[in-house]
Amino acid sequence: MPATPRRTRRDALQNRERLLEVAAQVFAEQGLDTAPAAVAKKAGVGVGTLYRHFPTREALIEAAYRRELTHVCEKAEVLLDRHPAVEATRAWMEDFIRYATAKSGMSEALNTVIASGVDPYRDSRALLLGAVSTLLEAGARDGSLRTDASPDDVLLLMGGVAYSARHAAEERVRPLVGLLVDALAKGPAEG
Repeated sequence: MPATPRRTRRDALQNRERLLEVAAQVFAEQGLDTAPAAVAKKAGVGVGTLYRHFPTREALIEAAYRRELTHVCEKAEVLLDRHPAVEATRAWMEDFIRYATAKSGMSEALNTVIASGVDPYRDSRALLLGAVSTLLEAGARDGSLRTDASPDDVLLLMGGVAYSARHAAEERVRPLVGLLVDALAKGPAEG
């Protein structure tokens, strides 16, 4: 008779989440200069707990990146529950650009994951396209966003804004996102 899989204890799930939260912060701020043991200590767990969940530094980095991106993408739905589509789109894009530009140290860490033969980005595009599609579809339904812009094009433009924002002052992010959202917004002549 096959053994039934054990359910993960709540405290183990909380420890895992805390490790990922701290790892994302530490790797984004310090890149690879931080030892996994320091991540465990800052998360308030033992090194054994860290290695039980993430047997290698690369596994920790990849999981932290995926968790952060998933959270950013899930915010699209949350924002749509609270705001009209055009406002939710603007807020989500600003949040995404801040996320993308704050992760310069994480980029270095992700390069080590790639060097180990793992593709940490394999689901990234689908997650991002899903979030952008959700926003564009809501805008099409309420008439606030153009219907002729594809999620792929919007994602490409957001990549350009993120790249530009990385090399500009932080206060430039909002105006750049504003230009992008204004281009997507349906004006009176298009209604």
